[in-house]
Amino acid sequence: MKNLYFLFLLFFGSVIMNGQNCLCIKVEDDISSDFERPVSIVLDNQKNYCWDKDIVLVKKNGIETEVVPFQIDHNQKNKIWFKHTNEPGVKTTYCFTYKKNLKNASLFNYILDNGDLKVKFGDQSLIHYRYEMKLPPEGVDKLYQKSGYIHPIISSKGDTLTRIQPPDHYHHYGVWGPWTRTRINDRRVDFWNLNDGQGTVLFKSFKNIMAGSIYGGFVAHQEHFNLTSKKGTKLALNENLTVKVWKNNNPNQYFIDYTTKFSSPLERGILFEAYRYGGGLGFRFKEQWDKENCEVITSEGKNRASADGTLAKWCIVYGDASVGEGITGVLFMSHPNNRSHPEPMRIWPMNANKGRGDMFFEFCPIRHKDWKIEPQKSYELNYRMLVFDGKITPQEAEQHWKAFAFQPLLEITK
Repeated sequence: MKNLYFLFLLFFGSVIMNGQNCLCIKVEDDISSDFERPVSIVLDNQKNYCWDKDIVLVKKNGIETEVVPFQIDHNQKNKIWFKHTNEPGVKTTYCFTYKKNLKNASLFNYILDNGDLKVKFGDQSLIHYRYEMKLPPEGVDKLYQKSGYIHPIISSKGDTLTRIQPPDHYHHYGVWGPWTRTRINDRRVDFWNLNDGQGTVLFKSFKNIMAGSIYGGFVAHQEHFNLTSKKGTKLALNENLTVKVWKNNNPNQYFIDYTTKFSSPLERGILFEAYRYGGGLGFRFKEQWDKENCEVITSEGKNRASADGTLAKWCIVYGDASVGEGITGVLFMSHPNNRSHPEPMRIWPMNANKGRGDMFFEFCPIRHKDWKIEPQKSYELNYRMLVFDGKITPQEAEQHWKAFAFQPLLEITK
């Protein structure tokens, strides 16, 4: 037994030697891109023998080395995240190395402030998640009160892109995704149109709040309540919403990864009926945008006038910046594993809101087809948003989508 322990020390002992490699990861990618993206790998037992408070991650480019940040997953402690750039077909090597006096500094942080979880990069707030109840404006029906949504989303240059409680649709809340036409047994329940008093979606608790070198974010438990039951308020869906915010090497961009996992405790489950609104990822844009100053480009070449109801892998929504001059917007990406992909969209037509043409976008997986949610079965939808100042070309959008949709091959080596 002592001899076996000695062999372990001999094999893994380099971790205590300054500048020596502990273990390495080879990454092979078919996607040609200069864009950074987060990748992850599970280290299994390797992390138990190969770790130290002074460990750093080094990217090897021939004889040159570059220290890159990494982050331990908050839900899975042997899972490591780091950002990767590549050349197609070329294996890139990253090694964990012991280097004294070099620290893996946290770049993201958060604060809980007056009912909002504020995710920050350095000193700048990027997104807020509302965990306390937001009351409607004075004189508006209390049915419109809500928690469990994202607002504001703020661009890198400080432009607020989202809007809540607009007078034309008081039930609109920044970024959110309640289901609209559903059936529980033989009863219709609408979780979207709050003023009907049939259903609502509310924050329950935080399962995790994350802040590190690669991303900041949270896992929120949200509850979808049926308000029509004769036996009182009943839970219809449990949802875990995971949101991760991360930066690439462009100072005018950042990403939001948005994953919803949900299940129904109901004995007979719940039916999501086909409808032009509901679920997925809904985004109400800022008041300043109308038909004169915002536009749409989809992966299939559709524009604002033609995109509604069509399918897309990705969609760019952009318009005039409110802060300074120029363009700002969001690139929305749907994952290939989603229930409907390419995914149907709801994009308000040019004559929305009595001809004003405000901007609303949604990836809507039930737009053209019902979805039966079986009892106690888990379902998942994944989206990525790129928030940008400046412009995104269709070619860049396609590369960003591929980086989201297809993960590289990672291999652990010594």
